[in-house]
Amino acid sequence: MAQLIGLARVGRDAVVRYTQNGDAVASLSLAFSYGQRGQDGKRPTQWVDGSLWGKRAENLAPHLTKGTMILVTLDDAHIETYQSRDQTIGHKIVGRISALEFASSPNNSGQSQAPAPTQTYQPPRQQPAANPYQAPVDNLADMDDDIPF
Repeated sequence: MAQLIGLARVGRDAVVRYTQNGDAVASLSLAFSYGQRGQDGKRPTQWVDGSLWGKRAENLAPHLTKGTMILVTLDDAHIETYQSRDQTIGHKIVGRISALEFASSPNNSGQSQAPAPTQTYQPPRQQPAANPYQAPVDNLADMDDDIPF
């Protein structure tokens, strides 16, 4: 089974549809950049169609908007042949999304905007632990001041 793993940008907002059995399916158009920059300064792009199934499709679709960068794992990646509107034969890569992580949102994808307010986690303050070892106090007078360490 072929697997495709990489950083991709969502090309259009996710579309959720339902099968006859009631299963949710989100369709994603993913743009993978690869290789070196060309004369125009842009890297070549490989478009891949991904599908996300079940509750994850319903829950994540509102967040999978155009421009969002995600780290995605596609299982069963394969090439499909299709006929376009102008009757030419085309090929596309398709796969089922098994894992994804958000790398950015479309609002912070390299455009200069005011930074979003951040919340920092502050752990609860703890009382310092009492030192269980207490040095004997009565024999300090006869200690030598030349300690070798």
